[in-house]
Amino acid sequence: MARKIQAIRGMNDILPDQSSVWLYLEKTVADVVKSYGYQQIRFPIVENTDLFKRGVGETTDIVEKEMYTFNDRNGESLTLRPEGTASCVRAADQAGLLFNQTQRLWYMGPMFRYERPQKGRYRQFHQIGVESFGMGTADIDAELIILSARLWQKLGLLGQVELQLNTIGLASEREAYKAALVDYLTQFKDQLDEDSQRRLGTNPLRILDSKDEATQSVLKEAPSLEDFIGEESQSHFERLQTILKANGISYVINRRLVRGLDYYGKTVFEWVTSHLGAQATVCAGGRYDGLVEQLGGKPTPAVGFAMGIERLVLLLETLDLIPQSAKFSADVFVVSIGDDAEVASFVLAEKLREVSPNLVILRHCGGGSFKNQMKKADKSEARFTLILGQDEIDQGICQVKDMSTGEQQSHPLHDVVAYLNSKL
Repeated sequence: MARKIQAIRGMNDILPDQSSVWLYLEKTVADVVKSYGYQQIRFPIVENTDLFKRGVGETTDIVEKEMYTFNDRNGESLTLRPEGTASCVRAADQAGLLFNQTQRLWYMGPMFRYERPQKGRYRQFHQIGVESFGMGTADIDAELIILSARLWQKLGLLGQVELQLNTIGLASEREAYKAALVDYLTQFKDQLDEDSQRRLGTNPLRILDSKDEATQSVLKEAPSLEDFIGEESQSHFERLQTILKANGISYVINRRLVRGLDYYGKTVFEWVTSHLGAQATVCAGGRYDGLVEQLGGKPTPAVGFAMGIERLVLLLETLDLIPQSAKFSADVFVVSIGDDAEVASFVLAEKLREVSPNLVILRHCGGGSFKNQMKKADKSEARFTLILGQDEIDQGICQVKDMSTGEQQSHPLHDVVAYLNSKL
């Protein structure tokens, strides 16, 4: 017997009992972002490697350690996208959608990072991203955060997640702070964890969110980024807070929050939860005004966020917040015995689908005894089962069984569709 081929570690199948929850989440997101005027954009899974080196940052963990990169047959270096923002910028700019325009865009799909798989963190994972372009004021930052809060409300998660905010200022302010931080941390280099020692010379801001206790102890007396933030950045941050407060959005200011990608500036934020252990962040984003120009476009202000679908599904399951309506079940199951009844059952099912296109109508296929078919009807959790045999065909009727009560009635075939349409 041939050896079975298994899925690649950290790249998981989404099975039928899970996909209905994904569809529920995706539809809820699509409805919310549409209500705010955001349009969907789709772009390739594979991009030129330089897009992520220039966009995400060559010294980030993603580029240094996590990207799936390969040479194609022409010798060109390609990468499976590890995140969506750089691809979104590339696609929108290439299509001429950005310069001197405003855009509200969103996307959804798989991303790829090579890292140790764990619950809620996989090598192929799926993200939903929401991005806006051409607006440099704090009101659009606030809109995105309020939009995400609206989504949590729709999903029943609003009381289960916490909004953390920070401002990391302009590039010049961050550079001044980085120099001060490096000067301070260099004195205690031997006390830092291995990753932080490496980041000291490449991406020192990332040391701020180290989970290592010894490193965090050293950071207690480190210079504060807040002391390097200028008037423009502070004013932007205060305006954002004013709008959030006016809309009843609760938040905490986390001065250690910096995000892991080089393109962020000014506003950064995360929605975190205490229900998923180490995988606490369910949504994160911020402002990236320099990224479009960095990737070869005209200067364009931008802000956005991304959320992991796997992590959100896990959170909904953990908190038992998946509504019954999101779970797959049939509305009508159709049973037939005999050749004539089988043909008639097709006709009946199609008439019902035409009149009530939103119903799930499951017609038994593959033959089998009446008893076997009724077992499958029970398992389908359908509200009604339609039963057709030769006797029913001869009499021009159909047996309709209410599966919740067990009551069974005969109805003329020409009346069954109207009857079910009134009941479902």
